[in-house]
Amino acid sequence: MTTTKADPTADGPGAVGPLEPGATAEATGTRREQAFAARRAGTRQQIIDAAVSLIADQGFTATSVEDIAAAAGVAKGSVYYNFGSKSDVFEAALAGGLERLTLTLSEARAGLQGKEALAALIASLLEQISAHPDFAKLLAAEVFRVGREWQETVGHIRARVIEFYAAALREERPGADVSLLAASVFGATLVAGLEWLVFQPEREFDEVLAAVLELVAGL
Repeated sequence: MTTTKADPTADGPGAVGPLEPGATAEATGTRREQAFAARRAGTRQQIIDAAVSLIADQGFTATSVEDIAAAAGVAKGSVYYNFGSKSDVFEAALAGGLERLTLTLSEARAGLQGKEALAALIASLLEQISAHPDFAKLLAAEVFRVGREWQETVGHIRARVIEFYAAALREERPGADVSLLAASVFGATLVAGLEWLVFQPEREFDEVLAAVLELVAGL
């Protein structure tokens, strides 16, 4: 007799499937749960990617849940199942992108100090803008905005991003209040990167980097 176990990855609430030969119910259940989790993570990322692309192009207000679902290739209910609301999708998109940015900035400045660290951070941010242009547009539009539902979540991560620049500047100016200066360097780099992508795409990366470095040379 073949033993069966409820399969969380199958269609329908009571779906079951046969155990694999030699597998225990517990082991098979764990593999199925992992497969289900992996598929759900993939669906969530599809929805986030679709939302980022649409909102970068037409804005948050003009983008509907139906638009996001269609672009992601999922049912509208799947968006609500995974996120709850359009705002939740957008918050997840911003938070995920900013987390990715903090990781790359951390790697960029590892082992460096002062002006060398600052230059590496600027280059890393420009690389991220080039690699993820839609997210960069969202970042420029939302990271300095107040009054949004997601402002608290994004604010915490934004502070972590800017702190990388502040730490490098403090190494050059011990004891100085560099918080505004760090935000200015971050903002200037972000705007320069978007200017490059949108209006001057013919320029080489090194040209853009040199321009930003010249801007901050006196810091």
